[in-house]
Amino acid sequence: MTLPPLTLYLAAPRGFCAGVDRAIKIVEMALQKWGAPVYVRHEIVHNKYVVDSLREQGAVFVEELDECPPDRPVIFSAHGVPKAVPAEAAEREMVYVDATCPLVSKVHIEAARHSENGLQMVMIGHAGHPETVGTMGQLPEGEVLLVETPADVATLSVRDPDKLAFVTQTTLSLDDTAEIVAALKARFPNIVGPHKEDICYATTNRQEAVKAMAPDCDALLVVGAPNSSNSKRLVEVGARAGCRYAQLVQRAADIDWRALEGIRSLGLTAGASAPDVLIEEVIDAFRQHYDVTLETVTTAEEHVEFKVPRVLREPA
Repeated sequence: MTLPPLTLYLAAPRGFCAGVDRAIKIVEMALQKWGAPVYVRHEIVHNKYVVDSLREQGAVFVEELDECPPDRPVIFSAHGVPKAVPAEAAEREMVYVDATCPLVSKVHIEAARHSENGLQMVMIGHAGHPETVGTMGQLPEGEVLLVETPADVATLSVRDPDKLAFVTQTTLSLDDTAEIVAALKARFPNIVGPHKEDICYATTNRQEAVKAMAPDCDALLVVGAPNSSNSKRLVEVGARAGCRYAQLVQRAADIDWRALEGIRSLGLTAGASAPDVLIEEVIDAFRQHYDVTLETVTTAEEHVEFKVPRVLREPA
């Protein structure tokens, strides 16, 4: 049987970022150092395949610290945690390792510095997302105000309009965030922003790659988890950039082949917490249905690497 032709545009960069890679290594090294079980507060990164793989090695995933026994190590996820969490771990004399992405930690430090300078914080983020919860939890309740849309800015009740600063979740849409920042600056002209963009390099690079290839694609698939903020933003960016069909899939088994009937070009990318094996799985699935010509769309090169905490590099 002759397969229909398909040009498959593969985004570069795509998939794992340095912060995700570091967080996974931290769990693996903790298991090597202390043996199983090692507890992890929240999914280490938002990807079922990664979490299941670590669970098979002996990681136990919980949502709260009180689910962890005091005599076993606990790791805090890449998304970051409120200050109260490591404080509670220290009080219980637990061994803990912080796998917070260094770029998220940078936002935490920014928020604390602005607060020390007497500024009330505004956070641009998604309510309930663990990164937003962790960042807002760096300061006392009421010191960080959350906005999710430009409309939220209009109803914001602040202590002093001339003493404000803002930070953002690192995995947001660049375009959406720019609209909210513009609304904040229009209403609060003296608001202080970050020295450097809070949205991380990996989020930025993956969105730019999607923008570059989306106009040439009949469809776009993003490999990622439904609870992954950066993956969902890639779908939105693709649709906004002109791709008529943009969907999130966790695995090849999730592909809706009927919806893809008649396509001649496909864009493929992956969120920052999706491993290469899942991307290859999707490519292999398309090769079973189409005569695939693979083209890589490169918009940036990444050479970022973050060190793991010293406690894991020291002998047990």
